[in-house]
Amino acid sequence: MPMTLDQIVEEARQLPTAQVAELVDRLSQELNLGADIEESWKKEVRQRLADIETGRVQTIPGPEVSAKVRRIVGR
Repeated sequence: MPMTLDQIVEEARQLPTAQVAELVDRLSQELNLGADIEESWKKEVRQRLADIETGRVQTIPGPEVSAKVRRIVGR
């Protein structure tokens, strides 16, 4: 008897994150969602870049972000 959807989801929860990501990627490709997702990300990246270039948002240097994260997590 085939597994139920709930059983599949429960099994997937037991997998390492990298394997879950691969599973999602494979299913997306099967459903032909990959192109839509990729185009959405390209649009998002273009918008974020435009926001930076026009000064609408300011970037934060990597070392500053890392230091802040270390302070937050106490390391």
